[in-house]
Amino acid sequence: MKKTPIAIILAILLFSLNSCESIQKTKTIKLAHGLDMSHPVHKAMEFMASDLEKRSGGTLAIEIYPNQQLGNERQTVELLQIGSLGMTKVSAAIMENFAPNMKVFGLPFLFRDRAHAFEVLDGKIGKELLDGGQKYWLKGLGYYDSGSRSFYTKDRPISKPEDLKGLKIRVMESVTAMNMVNSLGGSPTPISWGELYTSLQQGVVDGAENNPPSFYLSRHYEVCKFYSLDEHTTVPDVLIMGTHLWNSLNKQQQEWVQASATASVTYQRKLWATAEKEALEEVQKAGVEIIRPDKSSFQEMVTSMYEDYKDENDVYSLIHRIQAVK
Repeated sequence: MKKTPIAIILAILLFSLNSCESIQKTKTIKLAHGLDMSHPVHKAMEFMASDLEKRSGGTLAIEIYPNQQLGNERQTVELLQIGSLGMTKVSAAIMENFAPNMKVFGLPFLFRDRAHAFEVLDGKIGKELLDGGQKYWLKGLGYYDSGSRSFYTKDRPISKPEDLKGLKIRVMESVTAMNMVNSLGGSPTPISWGELYTSLQQGVVDGAENNPPSFYLSRHYEVCKFYSLDEHTTVPDVLIMGTHLWNSLNKQQQEWVQASATASVTYQRKLWATAEKEALEEVQKAGVEIIRPDKSSFQEMVTSMYEDYKDENDVYSLIHRIQAVK
């Protein structure tokens, strides 16, 4: 029997060891979120994963779990805090339960328009709030556009604040959101996003509030035939990583992750603008009545909420700093 030369055996062993070493060098980051795979945020995350793989030469990878596979928004943040999950995307309204100063984003009519919102989010104030989460084991990486939130209802249109009286309106688990609906005369009811369609069908709530793409992609328009574009809040989505994972990365890896996250924010905002337009067109085709009410009547009802934060120096200061941004 012919013997295999020692040199060939050593070459095979060396190749195997190098292959194992290459596999071991790839660090996989688990990213979970609650949105549909057709949502602009999910597409931006796919872009980020691809971008990070290229930047890192394949040494860093992102594995995405959409559709609440690993829990709702609050649960995924908690998983980040204990180091069981790497990254997630949550609304800033949920973040206020973990990084209190984020509650400022939930205040109604805080931003003059979209350009003002981006100026704040991409500037000193936005970065300050992202960094402020680190004491709660959360590293903020950027803000995705989540548009403006408006009311949609089953049985009657909302043309003025008085129309909300007696209606049960689904809100996120946010004290600020609940206070806003209360100020407008409605009855705020916190319900998980994944349970909302059934809750609307069964009459647990009479309506909800969200941006056009979420209203459309959730198919809530099948139940709610009135969409009132009062655009009461502009609450961004926040892309975050647990500090357990962030601190385990070396400086170069951190720079790659941040750069890919920032690139995905730019990409997502372009997708979002298109998605908003398409969503409004599609829900109208499905028989939804779009109402464009006088926003000033809603604004007058909630401005007193700003003064409720007089005793919270940090938040009250943020309100005035944001209003001062040109």
